[in-house]
Amino acid sequence: MHRARFLSKLSALASTTVAGLAIGFSVSAADITGAGATFPYAVYTKWAEAYRAATGEKVNYQGIGSSGGVKQIKAKTVDFGGTDAPLKEDELDQLKMVQVPTVMGAVTIVYNLPGFKSGQIRLDGPTAAEIFRGAIRKWNDPAIARLNPGVKLPDTAITVAHRSDGSGTTFAFSNYLAKQSMAFMREVGAGTTVNWPVNGIGGKGNPGVAANVQKIAGAIGYVDIADAMKNNMSFVALKNKAGNHIVPNQQAVADAAAGANFKVKGMAPDLLDQAHRNAWPITSATYVLAYEKGADPAKQKGVVDFFAWSLNNGQKMAEDLGFVPLPPSVVKMVEAEMRNIR
Repeated sequence: MHRARFLSKLSALASTTVAGLAIGFSVSAADITGAGATFPYAVYTKWAEAYRAATGEKVNYQGIGSSGGVKQIKAKTVDFGGTDAPLKEDELDQLKMVQVPTVMGAVTIVYNLPGFKSGQIRLDGPTAAEIFRGAIRKWNDPAIARLNPGVKLPDTAITVAHRSDGSGTTFAFSNYLAKQSMAFMREVGAGTTVNWPVNGIGGKGNPGVAANVQKIAGAIGYVDIADAMKNNMSFVALKNKAGNHIVPNQQAVADAAAGANFKVKGMAPDLLDQAHRNAWPITSATYVLAYEKGADPAKQKGVVDFFAWSLNNGQKMAEDLGFVPLPPSVVKMVEAEMRNIR
């Protein structure tokens, strides 16, 4: 029997009621803590609430950014780290860590342009790269106008809203733009922190970027789909590799991941700019990092128990928050990989 199924059965037994009295017991012996990416903060918090209600066990997760999560798990100050910027195979081997995906989502391009609703501004990858490297500074620039024929664009200055902290969202977004433009790669770069243009404003976490876009007329920024949906933000319609302009949605994320190979070590395939006709171009997964062998076996077990329970019981919660669950076949692979956490 798979470990995750066994743990799931134990969790189910914990809620058994006999003669009207609830009989509960703990399937793990320690509360666990995690920190990292802000992208999955909403779903990890929701899962933690439901998990505690089902099992009595507490999980605390702090959204401090992917770079912070990697630093903290390396320093062994948390039981698991969260990152949207997956570690490479050689680093996982060196650190003796396990890395698994938990949910998928989209990095969206959002804007605040009075008079324009969500989806009414079209961009393609190269033009977005020009905007985010600071080469295009007005909304009525000819390059934007060519993609929006018949639309009267305002002579409004563009403010680029970006992350001020090390970020997996920045990692996915900058890598996408670097694929579209050598100039962007050369001048701005690709990674968790990059050299944003002078017409930009930084914000901490996805919520900080969202807040800056909302308060500055003419602003454009990038945030995960869950934060964008929660804040009722306006999406750019982005041209995908198949040539279709689409707004981000959960089905487009699922379509982007449909052909991905999660069997690689670290389970981190490149989901950017996939060829499916409905694929959202900036699709990414978020990942959990834990040591193969930790100092506290009870906490190691707690990490496995929590994510095994969440992946088997929390898919609807993830969907309701705007995330896209992992395909069932990938969930089984994650369960198998988590057996290495001891």
